[in-house]
Amino acid sequence: MSGYAVLGDWGTTRLRLFRVEAGVVTDRVFGDGIGTPGIVPEAVLRGALAPWLAAGAPEAIRLCGMVGARDGWREVPYADCPATRDAWLKAATGLTLDGVPVSIMAGLACADADGVPDVMRGEEAQLYGALALSPALATGRHIVILPGTHSKWAVIEDGAITGFRTILTGELFALLRQHSTLARGLAAGEAGAEAEGFAAGLARAETGVLSGLFGARAMQLRGGKTPDWALGYLSGLLIGGEIVEMRAALGEAARMTIIGDPHLVDRYQTAFERIGAVVRRLDGDACVLAGLS
Repeated sequence: MSGYAVLGDWGTTRLRLFRVEAGVVTDRVFGDGIGTPGIVPEAVLRGALAPWLAAGAPEAIRLCGMVGARDGWREVPYADCPATRDAWLKAATGLTLDGVPVSIMAGLACADADGVPDVMRGEEAQLYGALALSPALATGRHIVILPGTHSKWAVIEDGAITGFRTILTGELFALLRQHSTLARGLAAGEAGAEAEGFAAGLARAETGVLSGLFGARAMQLRGGKTPDWALGYLSGLLIGGEIVEMRAALGEAARMTIIGDPHLVDRYQTAFERIGAVVRRLDGDACVLAGLS
């Protein structure tokens, strides 16, 4: 046997594979996302693995993300919350690629108090990785936030994911920036003005997001603000609104954990510090690997 395994996050737009040997990442490669038109998953995976195959085939491949969605390589049914890591692992679907066992991990599903469903695929690996990296999360009630295109706020109770909410903060920001009269065509450049706008957006979010949106344009027309300020304002308004809404919906936790890209986590940490909340940061890649290992 070659003595290494392959762990991967195969999302809509990108494939990330990690070569892991004796618990250490020895290499990583990238490939086309599972949502690429005309994609042949087996061919993409073989191509991505090609640089490593000279040392022999991996012992196993474990993949999370949209690879297990209805339009992915193989649809894997969602595991229902509350879900422990053991239950999640058992919900995976197995197949083979050139004789190598491949596990495609399940996503998670839950419903709110009104019975409205919610789902995730890929983020659950980060959540279970956070439990592995931070043993304190295994007891008591905790809120873990995964900011992004579709931000997730998950509740972990005594080591099980009991529920979560999805907020389209990142997607809304992109839509406003690209297609609205508020910020279409604007490109960030002046960091100081952008930071000032971000702080103003956070403050305005406390009194309502929808009523605050047009301020991004009005403050450029009548308030002497720059496009950089407006972009920061919209970002702060949406992130601030997300935090206000989710804190009201999910309640308080002694300490919240944020997982993700450092730049985006910086923004959320700034927003939480403004309201005096204590947050713990965890690296997204480290959590994915810990969750899949």
